[in-house]
Amino acid sequence: MCSTHRRMAWLGLALAFGLLSLCGHSGGGEPCGPSTEAQGAETPVVRICYGSDPLQFGDLRIPLGPGPYPVVVVIHGGCWTNFFGLDLMDDMSDTLTAAGVETWNIEYRRIGDTGGGFPGTLTDVGLAVDKLRDLAPTYHLDLERVITVGHSAGGHLGFWVAARHRLPPKDPLRGADPLPLSAAVALAGILNLTESLEHDVCIDYAAVLMNGMPEQIPGLYAVASPSELLPLGLRQTLIHGTDDPIVPLAMSDHYRDAARAAGDHQVSLKKVQGANHFDVIDPASPKWPQVFERILEQFGSVLKVEMD
Repeated sequence: MCSTHRRMAWLGLALAFGLLSLCGHSGGGEPCGPSTEAQGAETPVVRICYGSDPLQFGDLRIPLGPGPYPVVVVIHGGCWTNFFGLDLMDDMSDTLTAAGVETWNIEYRRIGDTGGGFPGTLTDVGLAVDKLRDLAPTYHLDLERVITVGHSAGGHLGFWVAARHRLPPKDPLRGADPLPLSAAVALAGILNLTESLEHDVCIDYAAVLMNGMPEQIPGLYAVASPSELLPLGLRQTLIHGTDDPIVPLAMSDHYRDAARAAGDHQVSLKKVQGANHFDVIDPASPKWPQVFERILEQFGSVLKVEMD
């Protein structure tokens, strides 16, 4: 099957899961001005730019109460392409915010956007995370309790941004002063770019992201793949459905084993029986309470939440 047809087959799979209606746009809504209130979400949202590009923005959801609030940086997937936008994660962000967590649901430049792909996609996520320092005084963020929660390709980006402190200090990918994270959570995450190509995950989009195959540019894969940057030195939680047809569960098994072998001992894998690729981000799914609980566990006993 040629590359174009295979990409269309992946989109057909997305349609089968009812998600194609989210495709074909860049950003999941109007890009931000200096600071605007986004429309259409159940939770009040402030849309904030973290850079000068129209796609460098995020939606900040603020819980009730005085704060300071723990923070989840929410990172959508979509095979690193602009077929999907941050609105894919709106329902999940609303649910977490209702539980007392401030959520920073970020958009970023992707394949198909000017400046998207390596390195822009990665550096955008780094800029978005570091923007929390600026937002903390106004929005009462607890910078000691910041985690990433990324889905699929967003899992790759969430773990990569948690690992970027491992890069040399002058590497522009690293950023001047990476904000330390307390944990990273991957929901069906693509944590090894080379292995994703071996399993035909997202067809060949990891190579499109990187603008080449691993054997052509091994040095770039070494700085862009979380599995190549181990040990990360922080708590890592992998959550993966056993019936995921898009990202094989074995990839999370392999990453967990590699992380532990590298010296990361706070690495766990929650296998959600019967869950598919999208159950792990859908609060309406009967599988969601297992995911919800694991995310809130990252903040210890601070959050007291009753789950239906």
